[in-house]
Amino acid sequence: MTALCGNVCLSALGCLSCLFVAVLSGLSSSVDNNIVSLDGKWSLSNSNGSLSLSAEVPGCVHSALFKQGFIQDPYFRFNDLSYRWIAFDNWTYTTTFSVMHPLRTKQKVVLVFDGVDTVASIWLNGVSVGRTDNMFRRYDFTVRDSLKDGDNVLRVCLQSAVVYASERSKVHSAYRVPPECPPDVQKGLCHVNFIRKEQSSFSWDWGPAFPTMGLWKSVRVEAFDVVQLLHVSSVPLYNSSLSEWRLQVDLVVDAVQTTRVQISVSVPELDSERDVHTQFLCGQTTHTVVLHINKSSEVKLWWPHTHGQQPFYQLSVSVSQDKLLILNSRSKVYFRTVELVQEPVVHSPGLSFYFRINGKPIFLKGSNWIPAHAFQDQISPAVLRNLLQSAVDANMNALRVWGGGVYEQDLFYSICDEVGIMVWQDMMFACATYPTDDDFIHTVREEVVQQVQRLKSHPSIIIWSGNNENEAALATNWFNIPAAEKPLYARDYVTLYVDNIREVVRAEDQSRPFIVSSPTNGVESEQEGWLSENPYDPHYGDTHFYNYVSDCWDWRTFPRTRLASEYGFQSWPSFSTLQPVSTEEDWSYSSHFVSHRQHHESGNEQMLEQAALHFNLPNSTDPLTAFTHTLYITQVMQAQCVKTQTEFYRRSRTEIIEGKGHTMGALYWQLNDIWQAPSWSSIEFGGKWKMLHYFAQTFFAAVLPVAFEDADTLLIYAVSDLSHDLKLRAVVSVYSWSRLQPVCTLKSDPLLVPGGGAVAIFKQPVAALLAGCGHCTRFTCVLTFHLEDSSSGAQQGPTNHHFLSSPKDAEGLQRPNITVKVQQNAAGISVTLLSACVAPFVWLDVGKVPGRFSSNGFLMVSTNMTLTFDAWRPTSAEELSTHTHTHAIPSTERLLQDVQNKHPVIDVISIK
Repeated sequence: MTALCGNVCLSALGCLSCLFVAVLSGLSSSVDNNIVSLDGKWSLSNSNGSLSLSAEVPGCVHSALFKQGFIQDPYFRFNDLSYRWIAFDNWTYTTTFSVMHPLRTKQKVVLVFDGVDTVASIWLNGVSVGRTDNMFRRYDFTVRDSLKDGDNVLRVCLQSAVVYASERSKVHSAYRVPPECPPDVQKGLCHVNFIRKEQSSFSWDWGPAFPTMGLWKSVRVEAFDVVQLLHVSSVPLYNSSLSEWRLQVDLVVDAVQTTRVQISVSVPELDSERDVHTQFLCGQTTHTVVLHINKSSEVKLWWPHTHGQQPFYQLSVSVSQDKLLILNSRSKVYFRTVELVQEPVVHSPGLSFYFRINGKPIFLKGSNWIPAHAFQDQISPAVLRNLLQSAVDANMNALRVWGGGVYEQDLFYSICDEVGIMVWQDMMFACATYPTDDDFIHTVREEVVQQVQRLKSHPSIIIWSGNNENEAALATNWFNIPAAEKPLYARDYVTLYVDNIREVVRAEDQSRPFIVSSPTNGVESEQEGWLSENPYDPHYGDTHFYNYVSDCWDWRTFPRTRLASEYGFQSWPSFSTLQPVSTEEDWSYSSHFVSHRQHHESGNEQMLEQAALHFNLPNSTDPLTAFTHTLYITQVMQAQCVKTQTEFYRRSRTEIIEGKGHTMGALYWQLNDIWQAPSWSSIEFGGKWKMLHYFAQTFFAAVLPVAFEDADTLLIYAVSDLSHDLKLRAVVSVYSWSRLQPVCTLKSDPLLVPGGGAVAIFKQPVAALLAGCGHCTRFTCVLTFHLEDSSSGAQQGPTNHHFLSSPKDAEGLQRPNITVKVQQNAAGISVTLLSACVAPFVWLDVGKVPGRFSSNGFLMVSTNMTLTFDAWRPTSAEELSTHTHTHAIPSTERLLQDVQNKHPVIDVISIK
């Protein structure tokens, strides 16, 4: 039997292995006797049978091997290289399941795979029933004639994704499809653009190469006599001239034969219902019913976070045949409109590029999302909710799902719907050219159809984008393509993204905009034949911008763009995040481990070079102390750099200078991490907030004061995302580094700040400001400032800070001698800090205890400050003490435990 299976599989898929190990999976039918779930325990074996183990479905090979003890944690030290053999082998998933005779008598029985990763042949009772080649597609195979009463043996024979990609690249011999391989620093694998799979699984500049294989989504058997409902989606459409809502309801069905039916759709809360008599043709078809909403004026709209609520209604769909109910479905429906506005800008060449939600211009505040784990089965609902809630808690309203990962699971988008996070959804193509063979185009079209049908009901998705950076890659010749060959690649680009992906998206969903690439010049790119000469032109579209050499504290470094959809700086995660995947010999910035985890060329050096512009670098003779302090200084540098850039974009929203500006979005790179390593993220792998994420709470506030200098003049802008106008003044406090009482406080005259505006409300030469504040100089003093309502005197928005010189040049900066007191009561855990002088970038770290502080990384200018700790699981003050790690940098204080009062230790570090 083993030999037979192996021969059959090899004949079907070349080097595929299909070693058969028969086990009874213990799977049982669901409540619906016409559906048999095959999720649960399967057996798993490699090509030569040397490994045989049980495996969970959904799941992947790496997860199964780790869970069964065949390998260590894949993330530990250098295991991404040590376990590369897994990706080069072929693997077989096998299960045995039973079906009752009544199920086999149904007119149609289908074997459904919601997601196969990636290239596989499917065998049922020794008969080949189909094959797969796309991780992003749902596959179903008709199997009634292959089933039998009693035990049925199902095998999924998976071919190495690495080998398959390489073989496909060799077949495509007419011309190269670059890049053939990633840069050496990424320690990655080649030809990922030849396989429809998570592109970053072959490595990226922030992630490891773990080319997964497995059944990463559910598997089941479905049986029916008349029709099966595959998918229901709903898209609200608004007619502004009639002030009327319509609801487009699409039913994707599979009918055994041509059948006359009655479709009923209703939204009971809005007193809207419609019955349609139609016929389902044999096979898979889509049927559309348009429901006119009778109470359009009463519809409650879905709004992005901080701009309103996220109400929904219940949509009911039923299908009847001869008055007999055969299908029934209930789902949520949200009402909102979205427009991508590209129109002439006053006093500026080019076009605007911003989003209107429900007719209101919205500034996108947020970040970019990458896969939360190299192994998708390890991403639990708790992980998703924690990350997305962290985005909300940092005042974000948008995330861009980047095109080199995966189309996220349903729960991701449902949570975004619930909390008001707008989603910029890339198609899964990134930083590469791609083949345009017929079979590749075919599977891509099926992929896009299915994904748009699956996702278009979510109001959170506000735009589809065809790819990540591929227009820019061709325009700026990333791949060194000879000039004579460029028309060939341009033709492939248009074929894939315009003639196919764009065509499919527009056919499936006309309710939201589509752009071909990001960055792009939008309409201008289209007029230039879809490939703009300069996709980074700040007069159009969105921009990606990275500069690790120029001083990131200088706002003049950054482009004044219409919308910044990518920008950022790297940092290292905290020691408590790195410690579980490393050993003592790794705890040095010059270690092999630190070099191995850095997948961005010269990244470790760039971080220190940027930090050295403004800080004295750690120089402790103790290796561990030097290492932990270096990790910390990279986070300080990252936070301050991204703060400066984001504030520049926010104050540029209503300003046009030299034809540039009207910036309406700031999405920094990136929100989350895929493993424990240096990256551009603001949240470490495991959910711990970096200093940058704490800073984001402030720089994404709805009302924000922003300070900068221009020609030795200090300007403070008031930025507002609110719908209503405010009358505000700036309050500026000048502090000496050596004392905690302000040297002086200045107030500006009140000015009107319109809703959705950015207004300069304070302007004064720095020299004049300091001359009026006693003995202050640029080197001895620092500024804080906030906005104040002119009528009530109440503070509006957070308090911000502005350094008049680099901290390394500051005079009078002293050891703060901070002491700490931790208390726990019914309200939770509070931490009170006492300081003897001004302390910048004060950082509290409780090691591995999951949770976050109400503020962190702050400039402390008061004698005492009380924070709260929000624990993400039950904890106590005593546990915080147990999990504390020692940190210190030159001229900082480590807080010692107050034995008398039994106050636990929390490490606090601050820069001198």
